[in-house]
Amino acid sequence: MVLHTAADYASTGTVNALWLLVAAALVLLMTPGVAFFYGGMVRAKSVVSMMMMSFGAMAIVGVLWVVYGYGLAFGTPLIPHVLGAPDLFLSSLMGKDGMTPDLGGLAFAGFQATFAIITVALISGAIADRAKFGSWMVFAGIWVTVVYFPVAYWVFNLKDGWIATILHVNDFAGGTAVHINAGAAGLALALVLGKRVGFSKGMSKPHNVPLTLLGAALLWFGWFGFNAGSEGGVDGVAAIAWVNTLAAPAAATIGWLIVEKIKDGKPTSIGAASGAVAGLVAITPACNILTPGFGMLLGLVAGAVCAVAIDLKFKLGFDDSLDVVGIHLIGGIIGTLWIGIFGFTHINGDPKAPFSSLWYGGSWSQLGEQALGAFSVLIYSFVLAYAIGWVIQKTMGFRIKNEDELAGVDTVVHGEEGYSLETV
Repeated sequence: MVLHTAADYASTGTVNALWLLVAAALVLLMTPGVAFFYGGMVRAKSVVSMMMMSFGAMAIVGVLWVVYGYGLAFGTPLIPHVLGAPDLFLSSLMGKDGMTPDLGGLAFAGFQATFAIITVALISGAIADRAKFGSWMVFAGIWVTVVYFPVAYWVFNLKDGWIATILHVNDFAGGTAVHINAGAAGLALALVLGKRVGFSKGMSKPHNVPLTLLGAALLWFGWFGFNAGSEGGVDGVAAIAWVNTLAAPAAATIGWLIVEKIKDGKPTSIGAASGAVAGLVAITPACNILTPGFGMLLGLVAGAVCAVAIDLKFKLGFDDSLDVVGIHLIGGIIGTLWIGIFGFTHINGDPKAPFSSLWYGGSWSQLGEQALGAFSVLIYSFVLAYAIGWVIQKTMGFRIKNEDELAGVDTVVHGEEGYSLETV
């Protein structure tokens, strides 16, 4: 089925529209899940700030999506293959009289809005403990406008986006548009804001492990809507996406814990949560096009590789606070490239489309196309995120003062504490 324009959804039945609405609610739940996941891993005096960045993303991106973002990502081509025309306040989905809502089109618009929101929220983990909230909101609004909305058009608009229609890249639910996009932006901001005071391996342990585990659980739960919902209906592709969303992160958890045991001598609960997320990231672009066996193998590889990759920041000297690069950028690249090696079906379910993986067709072409799509998004996002972050830092300031960081960003920026323990 794979419907990726509002016009396609207008012709679907109410059952498929209902599933899309449910899936959209599941995906929206993932952003509070990110808030919990990240919030538990920072210091106790930064938890409010960390969680506010996710809720801020919901606010600013939700507004911009309704005002003009949907049109830029899925509207009538303004610049063919590159960008859609703004559709102010979803006017095209409200009928000619402006008061007759289009069930399928609005369900699709709502579903895609949740993708934009969580992509921005994911970036925040790279700059934990040291970012001004107001500057973050400005960055989020600009970045989602000039980076995410165009990239969503390239990747998710299967009728005109250049990555989808010219390169024929398979990115079913956002390996490039969401995870590589967010990971590259996170790396750029980590470089702009610089290292935390006293940055070193093991400088700060998670202050609330159960909070992080709760976040991971919410993410995994919501991810079934993320992946299976991307089919836009109830059919076999949605079912294989659902099964792969179970199998890959399960295997990735095992892969991460094995590496952790070898490296550090002990498997940890934070490692289990991180491994599950790494597997979810990797399976996202490929969940429609892998058999469950290759899905589990992907998860195992992604969990192990990402467990190693998170230490790159110490060797290369950048402070990616909560491993956005090691999990989302690296995991997204692995999952996107895996399709060119083990993908089992024709691209987007179209038997006439050119698709042949190494395993099933002996061809390198799809792997090359997947790589070109992935690194195009990586470079575009990194360059613009760095530029936006640099301008904000030089003008209104992005990073808080060192003394404020040591005192605690929660009290300095928000005037609140995550935990108020009073003695009577």
